[in-house]
Amino acid sequence: MVNRTSRRDFLKMSAVAGAGFLVAAGNSPKMARASALQGLAVAGIGVGGKGASDIKDASCYMNVVALCDVDKNTLAGQASNFKGAKTFVDFREMFAEMVDKFDACTISSPDHMHTVQTAMAIKAGKHVYTQKPLTRTIGEARYLGNLAKKYGICSQMGNQGSSFDSMRNVVAQVKAGVLGGIKEVHIWTNRPIWPQGPNRDMTLEKFSKQIQEEDPDIAEDEIAEKKKQVEEALKNLEWDLWLGTAPYREYWPSLYHSFSWRGWWDFGTGSLGDMACHTANMPFGACDLKFPTSVVAESSGHDFNSFPAKTKIWFEFPANDWRDAIPCIWYDSSTRPDPALFEKYGIAEPTSSGSIVIGEKGVVYSPDDYAANYEIKAEGGAAIEEIKGVEFRAAPTDDKSGNFDTRNKLEWVTAINEGKPELCWSNFPNHAGPLTETILLGNLAVWAAPKEGVMGEKVEWDAKNLKVTNLADLKTPGVAELVNPKYRDGYENIEV
Repeated sequence: MVNRTSRRDFLKMSAVAGAGFLVAAGNSPKMARASALQGLAVAGIGVGGKGASDIKDASCYMNVVALCDVDKNTLAGQASNFKGAKTFVDFREMFAEMVDKFDACTISSPDHMHTVQTAMAIKAGKHVYTQKPLTRTIGEARYLGNLAKKYGICSQMGNQGSSFDSMRNVVAQVKAGVLGGIKEVHIWTNRPIWPQGPNRDMTLEKFSKQIQEEDPDIAEDEIAEKKKQVEEALKNLEWDLWLGTAPYREYWPSLYHSFSWRGWWDFGTGSLGDMACHTANMPFGACDLKFPTSVVAESSGHDFNSFPAKTKIWFEFPANDWRDAIPCIWYDSSTRPDPALFEKYGIAEPTSSGSIVIGEKGVVYSPDDYAANYEIKAEGGAAIEEIKGVEFRAAPTDDKSGNFDTRNKLEWVTAINEGKPELCWSNFPNHAGPLTETILLGNLAVWAAPKEGVMGEKVEWDAKNLKVTNLADLKTPGVAELVNPKYRDGYENIEV
């Protein structure tokens, strides 16, 4: 355990706005290896679910010395996989005790905790691999991009499709003009595959009232059984630490932890945040989908607590130095663009998740979330030949990196070893941060579209300054809080 004095001193230092407690602001990080270790040492924060594969992949190239998870069962399971790694339920205590014992962190907690955990790691001079979406809100994405650049650390977001040669090649082809001028983009997903929709929250009081109304004869037993379930779950889950930066709410079995948090505004980012960092990754890179100017959505309805079950979102992007202004449309819940679009280019059976970039000469169609496969087609379905001689920078490979997820970690580790943050395709300042900013703007439009079947309010956006320019005209409250959030006491707020 951390002694009380060291933890208190650590927390005091880490709360100083903008201050780095290990590496002075603006300096390059220095390796902080334990003398007994050879090579790089890594700590894992959030080691269940996707975090399990993240720390496993990292262990191919680094020594796992610390594990942190608020779920004690998950933590115990991973501790059995990494003998000798110290375990923690509070990431702040892990840093207090182990800050000089590791070089890098994998961060795979729910979206609402990404920023405070990643920022603490960066300010300590640690290299970071943070799961997608990089953050829960737009301002947090800008903040982490700025921090990564300021401290010179190597960063990578967990949109592992970035490591596919196919994805990088087709991005280069589109930029080289294989489609001619870009006209529009469509992206679709089968998400959500978890519950979303209004009136889904539950508390013991609400449950008790419902069961009393439904069947008063069994109510007492049902209430007692539910209390027992909650008490048993909280023996192994540090609920207050799980809530972290989010406003307090009562724990309820299976409603939030361990996977359904994605469908709640306080914790997740809905289907857009879950999959757009994958499915939009190729169009984002190929078409420079940065700095959107407006966004509007329609939805199946929501209550400002849980995301809607279904959305469609229209983004507008300004012209840049190589393409005209273009629209991009997002579809979820297994809806897709008009079938006539696919028929026009000879695409017979479009998949439930994918993307299509439309240009003057034809289209690039990716039938999966990662552009692991793609077709370049003209009207009628004839194949368009790729431009010869177009080069792209491939991710490194070795005998451990047959899995694209592991290959994404290898690129990160290679950047660390070479001291070149730019080697990471999805580094925070140049790619992951701007990509996350773009996709999360869509959630501002979803927030402003709470009524089923009614087009939401259009959000006008100043991307450079992270400002809703028509905020005063919007009737929907709370839009600004999805740009720059406020955290609960005990967590340092962002500085954009």
